Amino acid sequence: MAEYSVAVPTRGSPADAGTVSGSPVVPVKSLLVCGILSSLLYAGMNIFIPLAWDGYNSASRVVSELSAIGAPTRSLWVPFGFVWAVLVAAFGLGVWMSAERNRPLRVVGLVLLAYGLFNFVPWPPMHQREVLAAGGATLTDTLHLVWSFVAVSFMMVAMAFGAAAFGKRFRLYSITTIVILMTLGVLTGRDAPRIQANLPTPLVGVWERISIGVFLLWVVVLALAVWRRPGVKA
Repeated sequence: MAEYSVAVPTRGSPADAGTVSGSPVVPVKSLLVCGILSSLLYAGMNIFIPLAWDGYNSASRVVSELSAIGAPTRSLWVPFGFVWAVLVAAFGLGVWMSAERNRPLRVVGLVLLAYGLFNFVPWPPMHQREVLAAGGATLTDTLHLVWSFVAVSFMMVAMAFGAAAFGKRFRLYSITTIVILMTLGVLTGRDAPRIQANLPTPLVGVWERISIGVFLLWVVVLALAVWRRPGVKA
């Protein structure tokens, strides 16, 4: 069986990190495509997986309820979530390999790689609303909130460094995305007590999905921006 190795990039050209002597070239642009695929997959998960749960309303329920303990959609969400995490990690690696001397972009790549690795293991699941309202919350519900905070932190850090990695247009776009995500995050968080009490939350799913959507779009725009950088290997 042939052995495959990746050469250590020279100091001046990390974009050539996939170039090896006598070995296949690491497909850097294929790794960047993984970013686009990750956003498409996650969007598709939010469109099609809820169809497997009669009575689930994407406008009034949060995404985490799809993978809640006892939810009929948990067995679907978890494996697709793993594939999504692999794609995000691969994308982060591709961004890092394409960064050259752009240090903010290198940080973005490392943060996205860490974000993907963080999601390799399924999150501690929350319980369904009825269980929470009946006082059935356990440590896994608390850990789910901690995991959510860490995940959002990864997203914010990636966008913050991304704002410094390119020109004015991408900087303004990234800042706008951060503001939208934070604003909608506050609106989503305001309904958290009502979720735990199993009270109506008519728009919580709307706020959360828009905030998720703007980040998914940011990943796609980032992938295209990195793709167009000079020296990025196919």
